[in-house]
Amino acid sequence: MTEAPGFGDLTDTVSAFVPGPRVERRGAASGPLAGLSFAVKDLYDVAGTPTTYGNPDWARTHPVAAADAPVVQALLQAGGFLRGKTKTVELAYGLTGENVWHGTPLDPAAPDRFPGGSSCGSAAAVAAGLVDFAMGSDTGGSVRIPASYCGIFGIRPSWGAVSLAGACGLGPSFDTAGWFAARASVLAQVGEVLLPEDTAPGARLGPLLKVEAAWMNALPSTVLALTDALQALEGLLGRTARVDLAPEGLATLYESFRCAQAEEAWATLGSWVAAIGPRFGPGVQERFDAARTMPPEKAAAGRAFRRVFQARMRALLAGGAVLVFPTSPAPAPKLTASLADQNAVRELTMGVSAISGLAGLCEVSIPAGRDGGAPVGLSLVAAPGRDRALLSLAARLSEATGLPG
Repeated sequence: MTEAPGFGDLTDTVSAFVPGPRVERRGAASGPLAGLSFAVKDLYDVAGTPTTYGNPDWARTHPVAAADAPVVQALLQAGGFLRGKTKTVELAYGLTGENVWHGTPLDPAAPDRFPGGSSCGSAAAVAAGLVDFAMGSDTGGSVRIPASYCGIFGIRPSWGAVSLAGACGLGPSFDTAGWFAARASVLAQVGEVLLPEDTAPGARLGPLLKVEAAWMNALPSTVLALTDALQALEGLLGRTARVDLAPEGLATLYESFRCAQAEEAWATLGSWVAAIGPRFGPGVQERFDAARTMPPEKAAAGRAFRRVFQARMRALLAGGAVLVFPTSPAPAPKLTASLADQNAVRELTMGVSAISGLAGLCEVSIPAGRDGGAPVGLSLVAAPGRDRALLSLAARLSEATGLPG
């Protein structure tokens, strides 16, 4: 393994990387990411190494990757230095970041709390300063929530904007390739490499829409922690206008997402689960059981609502409007939280994360505050195809609030 100039030894103090020998690859000698190190979630293929997908039975029943995923290849060609593969929740089906087989990464910003999943290792590696940026994936919030819990920047791009070829799937019509960074400028640098040009290049974003239900869904202490950042954002885009995205209620968004995505999860992974009978950690088996037994009529209702909601959101945001709301309704759950408490947080969280998930929107989470000593994020959301403009707005807000640029 080679060592990039100036990086020195990489000590995994937070248990972010998958167990075993670490894959490292030097990128091109020059390029827009030259001098930056990165890691990738262990559902992206890296040639010559296993893609374990967070589960020993998956690793045992799948061959070593023959080629790099296009995303990995693009980052290396841009000069990035690959420092390893990071832990994920088993088959990416969870939001806390727990993995009983590989170990749960430490949340560097709140060591007594979960790091968030399923891109837990990538978030922990960035938050601990082990790498400059890291690739994750986001189906129901698995970049946005770890970004909020670990106090870093994270982006879920517009659905389909970044290739997921060479990556393990969970819910293909929801899955996105996202990434984390400790600095807004690095988050944008990666976007310059991976994202297509915006559909309206150079167009400014605005007005600013405050998603009232999402703010009401959050703990009062979380809302208070985000107040200064919201005021700074109003200084950039003008006063917020309140908007009711879903008169049906956040619970309907969550249920529609849950049912439609579960059907896809079983269609994508069910044959393997049924044939192999893999061992799963707490909560994962239950989610696959629910996916297997999902009534077709409930999944169909979820898909029907998704079409209505998607059309509603795209019409609302077509002119450049930006939604703003707490990324997560509370800080990360404590490591001692019961499974029932974790599931309750999951439901509250996914009612909000389903806004972008159902409609295929781009969303950036900014480390905007601390609640009870633990990080909480502020989310900015724009229409599909405005990813680069949203990253630029995130950088402007970071400067205005004194966050790392």
